[in-house]
Amino acid sequence: MLWIKSLHIVFVASWFAGLFYLPRIFVNLAMVSPGSLAERERLLLMAGKLLRFTTLLAVPAIAFGAWLWLGYGIGRGPGNGWMHAKLGVVLLVIGYHHGCGVLLRKMRAGAPMRSHTWYRWFNEVPVLLLLAAVVLVVVKPF
Repeated sequence: MLWIKSLHIVFVASWFAGLFYLPRIFVNLAMVSPGSLAERERLLLMAGKLLRFTTLLAVPAIAFGAWLWLGYGIGRGPGNGWMHAKLGVVLLVIGYHHGCGVLLRKMRAGAPMRSHTWYRWFNEVPVLLLLAAVVLVVVKPF
């Protein structure tokens, strides 16, 4: 079980590293001058590669977490309300990840972009989600 837990933690940390950096690329894209096509294309390429890599990291993170929950029973049974809350946080992280993909597709299509300030605030969401997940797992408040 400790091997599975270790792998889960490593893949979750790696997944979040991508989710922390991808919106920073969006900030830079929002700040690109209208005539800087080469810079825009380079940032879009970087964002696309990072999104694909981050998605590949998310799959084992979720799989190892499910293995711990369903296979080893971590968080199952009475007195484990924290696990329900954590699963809710995981769904929000998956939704955020998907939202990053939607934003990238819109950027590639040339849709109007939000301000760099909006993307800076958007970039704070995964920090809050990671904080919530860690507190739920470590403190187990309910």
